Amino acid sequence: MIDAIVVPQGAEYKAVCRGVKDSGSASLPILSIPMGFHQIEAEKAISHLKALNIQRIVIMGLCGSLSQKYSVGDILLYQSCFDPHQQITLQTDNKLTTNLEHHLGKVQLVSSLSCDRVINLASEKQQLYHTYKTDVIDMEGFGYLQILQDNNIAVAMLRVVSDDARYNIPDLTQTIGDRGKLKTFPLTIAMLKQPLAAIRLIKGSLQALQTLEKTAKKLFS
Repeated sequence: MIDAIVVPQGAEYKAVCRGVKDSGSASLPILSIPMGFHQIEAEKAISHLKALNIQRIVIMGLCGSLSQKYSVGDILLYQSCFDPHQQITLQTDNKLTTNLEHHLGKVQLVSSLSCDRVINLASEKQQLYHTYKTDVIDMEGFGYLQILQDNNIAVAMLRVVSDDARYNIPDLTQTIGDRGKLKTFPLTIAMLKQPLAAIRLIKGSLQALQTLEKTAKKLFS
């Protein structure tokens, strides 16, 4: 059903790797990518996937909710991704998405918005929801969906909500480096500036990562 997994590096990648290993599918290729979309890194990923003759992938990871319908820990399958800069909506592969939906059972179908930064204010999340009518947000979905489809690779996207639309999280604008890696010192400062929001983000992320790991295990069991 799936030839490979693509997942953002760091905690998300580790969670998916643990889940896939526990499922007994240790030989399945799992490709880590930077947070956000980076053209050069995306082209490297495409080259690697084509070298392995990969035709069907699932992009896994975490996302933020823009709608109060979706809360921390919810498992979501993307039907579409919207890029506000290009004003373009792309659809994920319907057959692959339907197969995953049937296999997983407890999962919801959503539309997503891709953004080049982390949205931290609840008021801005709600504004984006009303403006674009999309359910969730992430940083790399549209870019990878576009470049993978351009290379004739079928894509499904499976995400777990790590923060919902009702609360603020710390401002992480200065914490992500040019290559999509978290910078430890700016991250610490951002957390200390907003301790309550930081606690909520940490709890939400841990819960979502546990769900992501279990979902990866179930998906490939």
